[in-house]
Amino acid sequence: MTTEPHRLSLRIVVPPLGTRAGAECRPVVDGRDVLTDVFDEGPAEDPRYLVGPSAPLHATDVPREVRLAEAGCTEGCCGAVYVTIRREGQHVVWSGWRNPVAEEVDLPEFRFDADQYEAEIHRATTDRSWEWPARTVARLLEERLREHTDWPAAWDCELDGVSAWPWEPDRITVFLFHPGRSAIREGRPWLQFRMTVAVSGDDPADQAERLEGRLTAEDPREAAEVCGGSKAFADQLGYPWPDRRRRARTAGGAGEAARRE
Repeated sequence: MTTEPHRLSLRIVVPPLGTRAGAECRPVVDGRDVLTDVFDEGPAEDPRYLVGPSAPLHATDVPREVRLAEAGCTEGCCGAVYVTIRREGQHVVWSGWRNPVAEEVDLPEFRFDADQYEAEIHRATTDRSWEWPARTVARLLEERLREHTDWPAAWDCELDGVSAWPWEPDRITVFLFHPGRSAIREGRPWLQFRMTVAVSGDDPADQAERLEGRLTAEDPREAAEVCGGSKAFADQLGYPWPDRRRRARTAGGAGEAARRE
């Protein structure tokens, strides 16, 4: 007897603007939100992480473990949900469910038709109807900045990303590493910088173009503040370490950028 493949849908959930919560990409299998019954410690991952041209949900012959959700207090505290994704001929298989702080995740193996699966990822990647204006500006600006690889390198920096959150509906934040991610891996001094930029109701593409010109015209560190690394690293690299109370107020944004590492 042939078993019909499961069917995947990706549901983007956006909280009301002004809410202290982020956008989620929730996997729905055969009409069921599979995270609902097994994890209530935090949100599903942000769609910018799960879908996109190089996003981890794309299946290959090489199995890949992907995090689908993380506890609001961090994975190390209250856990996360991982699944291993692999391509088997005309099927995509989800198996090997794991939560680092639980004995098991009570979910079965799911087997999807590869064409339906990839079509759904493409749909979720190209559907931007859920974005609010600042989120669109952030996405377009990041795309433009990533084409300027010589810009951050000229200032001994590396672009981390451009973010927008519902609790800051009229602002976006640009994150940079100095000197770059390689310093983190190699144990050398490093810092993370952030620039918060106001956005308006103007056309998002026009705003992204204007901001690109403004940001690439000068050393980005001159207009940014340190938000990650350590005081010792800041002292070694010649930058002031932020006041602890100010740092606490901005930690949410810096943490969101850092979690992508």
